[in-house]
Amino acid sequence: MIIRDYAEIIAQTLGLKPWQVKNTIELLSSGATVPFISRYRKEATDSLDEVQVSKIGELNTKWIELDKRRAAIVDSITEQGKMTEQLREEIENALTMSELEDIYLPYKPKRKTRATIAMDKGLEPLARRIYDQQDIPLKKLAASFINKEKGVENEEDAIAGARDIIAEWICENKRVRERMRTLFMNEAAIHSKVLKDKEKDGEKYENFFEFSEPLRKAPSHRILAMFRGENEGFLKVTVFPDEEKALDILKRFIIRNENDCARQVWKATTDSYKRLLQPQMETEVRDFYKEKADKEAINVFVNNLRQLLMSPPLGQKRVLAIDPGFRTGCKIVILNEQGKLLHNETIYPHPPQAEYKLASDKLKRLVLQYKIEAIAIGNGTAGRETENFVRKIPFERDVMAIVVNESGASVYSASAVAREEFPDYDVTVRGAVSIGRRLMDPLAELVKVDPKSIGVGQYQHDVNQVLLRNSLEETVISCVNKVGVEVNTASKELLSYVSGVGPVLAKNIVEYRNQNGPFADRKSLMKVARFGNKAFEQAAGFLRIHAAENPLDSSAVHPESYHIVDEMAKRNHCSVKELIANEAVRKNIDLKEYTTEKVGLPTLKDIIEELAKPGRDPRAHFDVFEFDKSIHSINDLVEGMVVPGIVTNITNFGCFVDIGVHQDGLVHISQLANRYVSDPNDVVKLNQKVMVKVVGVDVARKRINLSMKEG
Repeated sequence: MIIRDYAEIIAQTLGLKPWQVKNTIELLSSGATVPFISRYRKEATDSLDEVQVSKIGELNTKWIELDKRRAAIVDSITEQGKMTEQLREEIENALTMSELEDIYLPYKPKRKTRATIAMDKGLEPLARRIYDQQDIPLKKLAASFINKEKGVENEEDAIAGARDIIAEWICENKRVRERMRTLFMNEAAIHSKVLKDKEKDGEKYENFFEFSEPLRKAPSHRILAMFRGENEGFLKVTVFPDEEKALDILKRFIIRNENDCARQVWKATTDSYKRLLQPQMETEVRDFYKEKADKEAINVFVNNLRQLLMSPPLGQKRVLAIDPGFRTGCKIVILNEQGKLLHNETIYPHPPQAEYKLASDKLKRLVLQYKIEAIAIGNGTAGRETENFVRKIPFERDVMAIVVNESGASVYSASAVAREEFPDYDVTVRGAVSIGRRLMDPLAELVKVDPKSIGVGQYQHDVNQVLLRNSLEETVISCVNKVGVEVNTASKELLSYVSGVGPVLAKNIVEYRNQNGPFADRKSLMKVARFGNKAFEQAAGFLRIHAAENPLDSSAVHPESYHIVDEMAKRNHCSVKELIANEAVRKNIDLKEYTTEKVGLPTLKDIIEELAKPGRDPRAHFDVFEFDKSIHSINDLVEGMVVPGIVTNITNFGCFVDIGVHQDGLVHISQLANRYVSDPNDVVKLNQKVMVKVVGVDVARKRINLSMKEG
């Protein structure tokens, strides 16, 4: 196998230094995780962030796969006895998969084609003479290839078979394919039209019933919408450039004379384009732009998920959580400061039962009895009505009422994770618990739910599912490690996303904790089964033990750097606790005095920053939000009114905002600001509180158009 060092190429691609790339690849190859490398190996990478480290890993994998394919092609052609030094050099110099496959195409074992059938009839020599385009007596030459036993009945049969061979040669010509690929990539248009008798059932795709636009300019959401319509059997989607232009390019490329042979070659060229090249290039270009659209859509999903996971937590408060409902009532659960279920029951404040007084009295009693500090209300069916009901109750203690996005809570409540956590409770209780815990700590609770069920994606079911799953998992890992995890209270689901841990080790940590009580310090993690030196190196800095005797165990300072902090304290004649408490002492520390061959200023600066606020939560401060009290349903909306809302989803074409009417409104990208906006993420963030103006309401279709423009 041909294995190369691609650090130089990757460095050029990403605008980095080769040594940064090489060191990063070595760290990744040794089993180091992306969060660990970006946080604790800054000297080795010159402070590359997670995105850069991840991209280096992705590109390195791509080059490794290319080399594997290169080696397989070399082996295949060598086994055929057709390898030459020139061909080997071409293969070794190929830098893209398409270039490699173009070189291999003439040697690739084929199923029966019109060309191979013609070759079996002995017509290849005739095809070569015709392809030379010399002025020769063609019919006389073709007559010499008549062979009725092989099915060549006459001159026309012989010439037609030769054309089939020439057509395949043209299609397999590396330079021809490169030129056609460039034309398709740059100038192809995507066309869609409705299939016969599908107009009524495919009404949601009516914008694409007769549609065409340059493929390069088509936004990802439109490409994915057309492909979805095609997959669902409503649309026919095709991709091709101007045919005359394509044939003109081929004519200038292939035709060299004007005679009988050249005219046959032109026929073969036209056939090659329409029957072979055009369909193959269409497939290749469709795949390319589908992959590009997938990546853009996944990027939208990743950005939204990151913002959702990093939403401000309410923190450790006593919470009463409500999963609203009409007919089945509202399920209530009481959670203590650690999210433990203390009590559950059901109230019926809405029709058809409408036990308003009884429900109100129950809530007042529960809030007082359990010293409730916040009420979490799910935003699903009956959510707004339940919020209005709760806000009218005169509680005897101060309590916040907060609406919580419950997307995916039902998925969690029916999951194996929920059944294991609450085996004696039904799905309604589990769903209410999830709503309450989301308020307390969104990250800790949402990691238990498949990210695809959270409802912040764009065409999530249409994109490459493996790429989507990997990207979402990387995002969850990034967020979990950025925040850090309290090892003595975290669920095994949360622990499994910690750098170097994974599901098996997470389970072992929880089992050890249950059997032996809370961990006293980070060192004791080594007592857990399979928690070896490598796992400790990768995980320790992201695991917190807030009750530990050593205050560094509750910080992001890695144990491998404890000796540095100890030395800082020693030189300043104080303890580590005093060093943390005394800002004046920390400011007087000259970091250059502590640099070594392995530890540089980036790590030392991180340590000093961490000592200022040990174990600080990077998430923003929690703010209470309220919807407009006068609006309860879409029927209450009037064009021109300005109302508060929360951004629930961000797409390439705008964002969706919950204004408290059970149907999110769309702020189109053109309505996000008084200036041109190319990316909605430049203007809004998920869960952001915004003021929006109602610019259109379609009650029948449940569509709300909003604007964030001023004036």
